[in-house]
Amino acid sequence: MIQRIISSSPRKLFLNLFVYGFLILFLTIPAAALDGNEILLQADRNLQPESYEMYRKLINIEPDGNKKEYVLFTVKKGQDKMVALFLSPASEKGRATLRLGDNMWLYIPSVGKPIRITSLQSVVGGVFNNSDILRLDYSSEYDAAILEETEASYVLDCKAKTSSVAYDRLKMNVDKTTMVPVTIECYAASGMLIKTLYYKDIKEFGDGLVRPSVLETDSPLYKGYKSVMIYAKITKKEFADEIFTLNYLPRVDELR
Repeated sequence: MIQRIISSSPRKLFLNLFVYGFLILFLTIPAAALDGNEILLQADRNLQPESYEMYRKLINIEPDGNKKEYVLFTVKKGQDKMVALFLSPASEKGRATLRLGDNMWLYIPSVGKPIRITSLQSVVGGVFNNSDILRLDYSSEYDAAILEETEASYVLDCKAKTSSVAYDRLKMNVDKTTMVPVTIECYAASGMLIKTLYYKDIKEFGDGLVRPSVLETDSPLYKGYKSVMIYAKITKKEFADEIFTLNYLPRVDELR
């Protein structure tokens, strides 16, 4: 190509040099790097579809080794709607929780009326709170910036968009290969570490969804205690808005 440029007329020589120089510049400019919010959004979509149904088991483990297990059926729509129904144990069967944005309710069949609950409470006890159990997209609650980048991962500093979010700040380690979180440290506004989440055991869930099948957590506030979520099934599915209402809570089992 260089020989053709040299043998061209002055006008063609100028044009050829211009085009050649542009191509060299274009090819050597690195692709635009992802910013923190783009990485967080990718992590959300790799963890779960925007709307889905899911089965999971929640296990609370006490310091003496005693365990209590719960099985939940969960449906989510968009970035602000989620319902979870307790299938077991028998003492909890039929209970249902609803989350609409920052608002949460618990329905108990024997009471027959939804009760307001908060994000920092826990309907099952243990280390997971209601915000963890009714987890919406991280990108809907946090703004993220890249704190550190290594060859293997991004470390994100995620700041809550509002004061109603359970954790004021997250330090999230995202694996570059899978683009899903590996660990998440959850902090209060005071800077105190509340808990750490550990995503483990990558599994194929079908329809292109490959993500951790286990989420564990421990906390310096609950020394010796641990809680685990095991995901058995996640299926992309669309739902009507009617499902995510207080009136529908007694009928959530009809979705199964």
